[in-house]
Amino acid sequence: MAAQRVAIFVDVQNVYYTTREAFGRHFDYHAFWARFAAGREVVVANAYAVERGDPRQRQFQAILRTIGFDVRLKPFIQRRDGSAKGDWDVGIALDAMEAGPLVDHVVLVSGDGDFDLLVTRLRERFGVTVTVVGVAPLTADSLIRAASEFVPVDTHLLR
Repeated sequence: MAAQRVAIFVDVQNVYYTTREAFGRHFDYHAFWARFAAGREVVVANAYAVERGDPRQRQFQAILRTIGFDVRLKPFIQRRDGSAKGDWDVGIALDAMEAGPLVDHVVLVSGDGDFDLLVTRLRERFGVTVTVVGVAPLTADSLIRAASEFVPVDTHLLR
């Protein structure tokens, strides 16, 4: 029997801020990879982040690459009003729709409710299983409902 084909999409900013807010800890990408990639054929594994040019951030990105992720970077934009932009929602959605027909399972790490339509479309159009991994109290109810399975971040996925 062939290994299940999986596509993994990680909204790095979302998981960073939600795990920090809820637990005061960091997401454990090694533990995540061991749980969701082991024994499967990983067709695509993208981690979407914002580039700030920080040496610690570059080290973190190197670790993600060593684990097996393709790190997608978007420049950090500081607006005149003091707000910042570095949103990957459209990029994640496009990449996930392109991967949909190539895989059996999509794993999305994010609590962002904007992805509920994406998850619904992936399931309806391609018949894939979609697992959403997120911090339970900070994950949109609509996203949890849209998923085939919701896996809450707990101590097993934290450093």
